[in-house]
Amino acid sequence: MDITIFFFIGTAFSLGMIANFIGLPPMVGFLFAGFALNSVGFHTSKPLHIAASLGVTLLLFSIGLKFNIRTLFKREVWGGASLHMIGSLLFFSVILSLLKLFGLQYFQELNNHNLLLVSFSLSFSSTVFAVKVLEEKSETNALYGRIAIGILIMQDIFAVLFLTIAARKIPSVYAFALLGLPLIRPLLYKLLDRVGNGELLVLYGFFLALVVGAGLFRSVGIKADLGALIAGMLVAGHPSAKKMATALFNMKELFLICFFLSIGLADRPTVSHFLIACLLSVALFGKVVLYFITLNTFKLRSRTSLFAAFSLANYSEFGLIVASLGASQGWLSQSWLTITALAVSLSFIIASFLNKYADNIYNRYRFVLKLFQSKHLHIEDRPLRIGDAQILVLGMGCLGSSAYDSLKLTYGDKVVGVDYDPDTALIHKEKKRRVIIGDALDSDFWNKLQLTAKVKFILLAMPNHNGNRFAAVQLKSLKHSGENCNNLPLKQSICNFKVAAIARYKSDEKDLTSLGVHLVYNVYEEAGSGFARHVWDELQLLDIEKPFEDDL
Repeated sequence: MDITIFFFIGTAFSLGMIANFIGLPPMVGFLFAGFALNSVGFHTSKPLHIAASLGVTLLLFSIGLKFNIRTLFKREVWGGASLHMIGSLLFFSVILSLLKLFGLQYFQELNNHNLLLVSFSLSFSSTVFAVKVLEEKSETNALYGRIAIGILIMQDIFAVLFLTIAARKIPSVYAFALLGLPLIRPLLYKLLDRVGNGELLVLYGFFLALVVGAGLFRSVGIKADLGALIAGMLVAGHPSAKKMATALFNMKELFLICFFLSIGLADRPTVSHFLIACLLSVALFGKVVLYFITLNTFKLRSRTSLFAAFSLANYSEFGLIVASLGASQGWLSQSWLTITALAVSLSFIIASFLNKYADNIYNRYRFVLKLFQSKHLHIEDRPLRIGDAQILVLGMGCLGSSAYDSLKLTYGDKVVGVDYDPDTALIHKEKKRRVIIGDALDSDFWNKLQLTAKVKFILLAMPNHNGNRFAAVQLKSLKHSGENCNNLPLKQSICNFKVAAIARYKSDEKDLTSLGVHLVYNVYEEAGSGFARHVWDELQLLDIEKPFEDDL
């Protein structure tokens, strides 16, 4: 085995851990690992490039597995992406022109066409980074998360159009055949029914992402990553789609490390490169403001707009592709490729801090931010009312639905379920369950939720421990926000209700109990005990000889 791989793994792990210790996402450490390796003479290689491409392809495929295509047709998504693209082009063109007037190095070489090209590359946000941040915060399904991902997909579509025009590469006439892909969905579903939950599920995921998606699209002259995204969307409605995403998760994460390493290994930067990249990083805040203003025009809450803007507060790896294309065509110097790589890396660090402290920033400036908020809010961003409900079930999956049905037998319509997925909520309503749409992982969910003094019990039934833990933290915070339970109805309800939650491990039980959860139900232990009781009841009906005490 080549000794180089040991340097790569050791450096990536060490700097990833350092980033983790200081509260940054490990991906920032991986970026600096690339720069560190480059500084001692290492360069990107073909195997690393292949692994990096595979990581991006699997990431986009995973997005597709969770994405509802109808999101793209929402005004705030296609409209927001389009308006922001135009606004960013104008903003960065002005900034770069001003820097050129000041006579700064590297800006002097930019003519009007080059200037627009650089502005265009800076207008995009990183799909890889944004989705990673949303996954780590478990907020890919929050409203702002869905909007951010939708905007990123629209930007990918813009990227495909640009690369097609810039490279003068017209897609094959066979590209029109891709419009018939939805016709093979029943076949893909049947195969997914048969592969089971083992290694065939993982292999089928690779087949869909790399063959049906990336390979098929590349063969007709369309961006391969877009094909992987669409392949995921083709099977997103299948019940096993989430299992496939889970099965591919660790492999996707491993390959993405190669992607972040490859950015740092792209070229060896100089002090001048770094200073120019710092200037572009400062301009990043203008891009964030543009996102916030744009999304506010679609009547979203100020918090939703801000959090979506923070998720997109970075420069994109697509900027590297544009810079690389510009360098190969002679439009830009090689220095601009290095500057773009540095700017992308620095933007990831800035975005990491913005997303880490997003709640603190919003809480500190929320009164100012709400001045920009529309009085008539978006239908998905309005306050949530629960009427006369006394019991709330947060998370209407298998366990939550079962708990809801059991409680309903006794308490009737006093039980209300909460689920983040509009489609799931619709299915529950068809089954005569009272379910409202809301994401308990959204810290502002608790501000939108119109609790009353009638609420006596809240059950946290989300499948992910981080989700239940986050909700427990919010509930504990709300409980302590009341000043000795004054006469306000909200504070009365906060002081009176009790909380129960599900857990899978002993450590999760202790964690939830420490956060004030009154009753924790261990899924594994209780399921095993319940199964044993069921078997015991059946055994009583059979004539099985029991051992004598002396034989025990």
